[in-house]
Amino acid sequence: MKQVIHIFEKEFKTYFVSPIAYIVISIFLLVTGWFFFMTFFLYNQADLRNFFILLPIAFSFVVPAITMRLFSEELNVGSYEILLTMPVTFRQVVLGKYLASVVFVVALLIPTLAYPVTVALLGELDWGPVLGGYIGAVLLGAAFSAIGLFASSLTRSQIIAFITGMAICFSLTLIDKMLFFLPQILLGILQYLGADYHFRNISKGILDSRDILYFLSVSFIGLYGTHLALQEKS
Repeated sequence: MKQVIHIFEKEFKTYFVSPIAYIVISIFLLVTGWFFFMTFFLYNQADLRNFFILLPIAFSFVVPAITMRLFSEELNVGSYEILLTMPVTFRQVVLGKYLASVVFVVALLIPTLAYPVTVALLGELDWGPVLGGYIGAVLLGAAFSAIGLFASSLTRSQIIAFITGMAICFSLTLIDKMLFFLPQILLGILQYLGADYHFRNISKGILDSRDILYFLSVSFIGLYGTHLALQEKS
């Protein structure tokens, strides 16, 4: 765990050295804040439903942008070969970088706590769905981080890593929106594959083990795929 923590600290600090972190945070807060408060005053309802509806789509773009450099940059500049000579395993490297991206997603969500506080000051807010929504947001961010990490391990190009990660995350977000195009026999399976479907369940304040298992499974598959991709490059 000492090596994992060391890699985590290095990667997390690196986020705030480059301007990318500040750009991503600023764009995320501007977009979610504008859409949230525009619809909030329009419908005059004391809840965060519109914010959580927007979140999976926003994460489909933001999280791959956060993770795109984690392996692609090292593969491009050649520092990955140096990393292999150090006394660390693939598993430690993957976990360290993964934890850095997940904690950054949590840091991204912290400023949005101003939204429920503002709503609570203006009306009677039900904190159950809010708590569920933020738990779901962390699980969603963790699953998309694993996918983004996998995409980053496949290529030297950060742009290709971003597009690949975004395409996978976006597909998982929208797959349950396209069910009416599909035969009846596939509806249950494809609905279960939809990240937005499971996120909506948790954001209602209902913690179902099936929804939590879904996000943990996606995270595991993404991390395992990353581990295999790195082994192929060694």
